[in-house]
Amino acid sequence: MADDDWQAQRARAVAHHGAELDRRRAAEAEQAAALIERFVADALAAGLPTESLRARSYGGRSYRTPLRGWYLNSEHTIAVGDDGRYYSLLVPSSATAWLTGVTPQPHAPRLIVGEGGRDGESIPLQKLLDSKLTAG
Repeated sequence: MADDDWQAQRARAVAHHGAELDRRRAAEAEQAAALIERFVADALAAGLPTESLRARSYGGRSYRTPLRGWYLNSEHTIAVGDDGRYYSLLVPSSATAWLTGVTPQPHAPRLIVGEGGRDGESIPLQKLLDSKLTAG
């Protein structure tokens, strides 16, 4: 019976921690979305031109997308669309995509881009957005 109580207590703790993590991620995404919204407004007001965004496969192949916006990094793997959404432009390789293009789905933005990634490179989203605005 003591094992059953411990297991139930442990299950509740895990559920609580999971819910708290989800809540923090949602709050972070909301803050990051506000930064992106402000960036899009500032970029449009400054006349910063958009460009057709292309997705890249992990192998380096490039695919057309219907998106327009601004790349945020030199590798052109992350971008903000003129629709105010955040996109990861890395996609799996596909022969069909080479012919027809791809439509990347928006991602929930993070305040620290690349946080938790295997390469260890992370940068604040605000810094990327500011750099794009000043670089033009």
